[in-house]
Amino acid sequence: MITYDAALWDVKHQVVLEVARLAWEGKLDEGRDDIAGKLIPGPRAQFRCCIYKEREIIRQRVRLAEGKCPSGQKSDNVVQVISAACEECPIASYLVTDNCRKCIGKACQNSCQFGAISMGGHHAYIDPTKCKECGKCAQACPYNAIAHLERPCRRVCPVDAITYDEYGVCCIDEKKCIRCGACIHNCPFGAIGTKADIVQVINAIRAGKRVVAMLAPATEGQFGPDITMASWRTALKKAGFADMIEVGLGGDLTAYAEAREWAEAYKEGKKLTTSCCPAFVNMIRMHYPTVAGNISTTVSPMCGVSRMVKEKDPDAVTVFVGPCIAKKSEAKDHGIEGNADYVLTYGEIRSLMYAKDIELEPEEDYSQAASVYGKRFGDSGGVTAAVEQCLKEQGEDVHPQVMRCNGAAECKKALLLMKVGKLPADFIEGMVCEGGCVGGPSKNMMVAEAKKYRDGLIGQADDRQVFENLKMQGADKVPMHRA
Repeated sequence: MITYDAALWDVKHQVVLEVARLAWEGKLDEGRDDIAGKLIPGPRAQFRCCIYKEREIIRQRVRLAEGKCPSGQKSDNVVQVISAACEECPIASYLVTDNCRKCIGKACQNSCQFGAISMGGHHAYIDPTKCKECGKCAQACPYNAIAHLERPCRRVCPVDAITYDEYGVCCIDEKKCIRCGACIHNCPFGAIGTKADIVQVINAIRAGKRVVAMLAPATEGQFGPDITMASWRTALKKAGFADMIEVGLGGDLTAYAEAREWAEAYKEGKKLTTSCCPAFVNMIRMHYPTVAGNISTTVSPMCGVSRMVKEKDPDAVTVFVGPCIAKKSEAKDHGIEGNADYVLTYGEIRSLMYAKDIELEPEEDYSQAASVYGKRFGDSGGVTAAVEQCLKEQGEDVHPQVMRCNGAAECKKALLLMKVGKLPADFIEGMVCEGGCVGGPSKNMMVAEAKKYRDGLIGQADDRQVFENLKMQGADKVPMHRA
């Protein structure tokens, strides 16, 4: 279950806000060391054992907000552990509770094949050094006296990338981590965070560069029924951005290019996966490398819009804004030419604006940058709907069967079937976040509510074909494949 503790969120965002304020003022170098004392004035601790530990956590959060590793180590992973904040949750997955009656039958002890269970003075005891976490003891206990106490960060990681050091502090295996960000918002201590590009973006604006914001399709509706794309454009221009472009237009670009690729693959009998979800692509490359050749060569909507901007102005700085953590790793993938320079989450972009006292305000939106298919590209099943529409527009008599994977578990199942050659469908649409991008780890609102507001904002004006929209926006000539 995702942690939405107000106090925890307040601490996280106060740090990013302070960093943003100092960056706007050009005083970050001399002011960063004062942030911890300002936010944790003392003399009493608010959350931890002492103010000194709380201040150390703030210092590590400041480093993350600057795009650095929190403890000074070297790592390219965008997801990082704030070691000072990790509260060393119990490592043992199975623990005997006071419900144990130390019964004569010893069902738990008899079920254990590893000799990990012994009878103590008051109840059974599980030796964590011998326990293999098979769970048979918990199943055998007639009193339900054995509890499964898996740590929340480890429980939600879909690829088993979470381990612990000898002190019980969380560690992330970078060779397994797909950068989905699920662990970040499930840790009740806020001990896992992500590197931010907020300082680099502010510095680019202050340097007078042409910085263009690119808003994810999931943005529409995330901030209520009155905050439109026009609201965002106005606020971002006040903050110093040269322009704002909807990545829903990139959804149209990706769908149209991917439809051609799907049609060709379908005729050849080749099965493909989508390529727009970076966590899904990371999952394939790291955990199912034998099917990496089946990833669509079409670039993501973020990359498509960035290429469009850079074709007109090679010196422009492109900044993607959305609910996705994995987009940060995609932007740092130097093998994808013309991709976004920086990525900001909703919390980070709002801190950037709040630091200049800029708020999102209701505003009517009379523009239409994307078709309805592009605007819904971030839904689970949205990519398939868009591609199927494009196949019709391209006159292809192709009706492929698509396995729409909503969440990491469904993605893993489909990829395993593809790996062993038993995938019943022709294509896989993979979305690691449940609900699609709309349900991303840094979303501002729950999926159902955000979709309701988004669909209300779209209205009827979006009922146009994808290719017609691309031609109207002058985007139909953008190169949409990886080199």
